[in-house]
Amino acid sequence: MKRKTNYKTLDPAEYLDNDAVIAEYLSAAAADPNPDVLVAAIGDVAKARGMAQIAKDAGLGRESLYKALSAGAHPRFETINSVLRALGVKIVVVAEPGS
Repeated sequence: MKRKTNYKTLDPAEYLDNDAVIAEYLSAAAADPNPDVLVAAIGDVAKARGMAQIAKDAGLGRESLYKALSAGAHPRFETINSVLRALGVKIVVVAEPGS
C-alpha cells in the first residue's frame, strides 16, 4: 500500500526577513550560471518586501514587475538594476580566484 504524503510548498520569501539573509540569497543566486535563478531570487525578495512597494520604488507598474520577474522572462538590465536599487542592494563585481 502506497502512503500519500502532503507537503507544504516552500516559499523562500517567508525566510527572507533580514538584510544579511537577503544579501546572501541574492549572492548565491548570482553565482549560478543560469540567469533565470537570479531573476527568480530577485522575485522572491521583492515578494518578501512587498511587490507593490518595490514596483513603485523601481518606477514600474506592479503588473510589469510581476511580468519581468516571472519564469522564463528576460528582463532588461535596466529593469533588474532598478529593482535591485528599490530592494536596497547593489551589484558588485569581483575577480574570480585564479583569473
